[in-house]
Amino acid sequence: QVQLVESGGGLVQTGGSLHLSCAASGRIFSSYTMGWFRQAPGKEREFVAGINWSGGNTYYAVSVKGRFTISRDNAKNTVYLQMNSLKPEDTAVYYCAASSVGGTSQYHMNYWGKGTLVTVSS
Repeated sequence: QVQLVESGGGLVQTGGSLHLSCAASGRIFSSYTMGWFRQAPGKEREFVAGINWSGGNTYYAVSVKGRFTISRDNAKNTVYLQMNSLKPEDTAVYYCAASSVGGTSQYHMNYWGKGTLVTVSS
């Protein structure tokens, strides 16, 4: 069982930055592929970024590539999402998720956090 707790969301102006964290319980965190997803009001949940177990491979949605950076610290059981140059369309609840099977789509994720709200004002 893996429990995930996100933090770092909040209100920021257009062009600003936020740093999200996701703390995971469990001794096998380092074996999981991790992902960040988001869901805006009235929209479906979408993939934002993913990272493999070692941190050596990262994946990004086209809409955030070049602005967001995913990273992980296996010693701290934590995955991060650095978000720069934020836009109003980035406003959403951001979820952290873990996959034991290696994929980064939401259908591969076994565990989900409860989410943290990011609001970008124009």
